[in-house]
Amino acid sequence: MKVVIEEAKKTFEMFGKKTYLLLDECHRWNKAQSDSLLAVLESGQVVLIGSTTESPTHSMTRAIVSRCTLFEFKQVGADDIKQALKRALENPKGLKDYSVKIDDDALTYFATACGGDVRSALNGLEIGVLTTPVNANGEIVITKDVAVECLQKKALSLNDDVFYHILSAFCKSLRGSDATAALYYANRLIEAGCEPQLLARRTIAHASEDCCSAKALNTACNALFALNNLGMPEGNLALTQAIIEVCEAPKTNRVVVAMNMAIDDARNHADDNIPDYLKNHTEASKKYKYPHDYGGYVEQQYLPDSLKNRNYFPKDKK
Repeated sequence: MKVVIEEAKKTFEMFGKKTYLLLDECHRWNKAQSDSLLAVLESGQVVLIGSTTESPTHSMTRAIVSRCTLFEFKQVGADDIKQALKRALENPKGLKDYSVKIDDDALTYFATACGGDVRSALNGLEIGVLTTPVNANGEIVITKDVAVECLQKKALSLNDDVFYHILSAFCKSLRGSDATAALYYANRLIEAGCEPQLLARRTIAHASEDCCSAKALNTACNALFALNNLGMPEGNLALTQAIIEVCEAPKTNRVVVAMNMAIDDARNHADDNIPDYLKNHTEASKKYKYPHDYGGYVEQQYLPDSLKNRNYFPKDKK
C-alpha cells in the first residue's frame, strides 16, 4: 500500500490524475493500515472503492467511513438471476458450446433456491450441464429435478409472495406462543432455500418485541452465533431451541411501547433542559443525590420538567 500511495502522489503531481484504488474485503484492514490512506483520501489523490460483506460502520475504522459514501448492495432478484443464467447458456465463454435445453421450472428453481447468490445459481447450472447425459436428440435437458439435485435442496413452490406469507406466519406464530407452528414454518422456509440466519435474526427481534425476556434474547442471540460458526444442520438445533424459548416465554410488548414513546419524546422534546444537578461538573451538580449513599435508591427527578411525569416502562400489575 505504501508503494501504491507513493505512485499515486507522483501521478497526481505530474499529470493531475487521480488513482482509483479498488480494495476488496476492506474490512480486513486494521486501524494502522486504514490510517495510511487518510492523507491521500483527503487530498483527493486517491479515490477509494472498498467492497465488503460486513457492515463497514462496525468493521471499518470511523475515520475511513466518515470520508466515504456508503452504498448497500441488496441480494439479486430472481428475475435478474434468470437473465444471468440465460446469458451463461448463450455466451461462447459460458455454456454455448453445449446443446442445452432447460425447463422454465428449472430456471426458476435455480433463481429462487440460491438465496440471491448468482454464483451459486451459475455453479448449479454448470454442474447440471456437465453431469447430465445427452439424449437421443443430442441435447442436454435440464429439468427441475436436475436443478434440485445440483443445488442439493428440496424443491418447494415458493415465489416471493409465498415466501413473505410464510415468513409472516412464522413471526405471528412466535408472537402467538405456538412453538409447533413456528418450527414448521421455519423449516419450511429453510427447505425452500431460505438462509436460517434470517430466521434467527427475526427470532432475536421477537425476543425483545414480544417477550421482554433477557433469557429469550440471550438464547436467540446464541442461536445466530451457533449458525454462523457451526452452519447447518447442527446450527438448526440452536435455532430450534431459540424458537421454542421465545414461544414459551411470557408475552408482553412493554419494550416496543417504551421504545416508541422514548423516540417520540426524543424527537419532539430534544431542546428541553435536563435538571442542573444531572449536568457534568457544575456547581449545581453538587446537589445530585448519589443513590448508593441512600442504600441504592433515592427519589429525585431525572427527566426534564416537561417530561417529569412520563413513565415508558410501568411495572406490570400482578
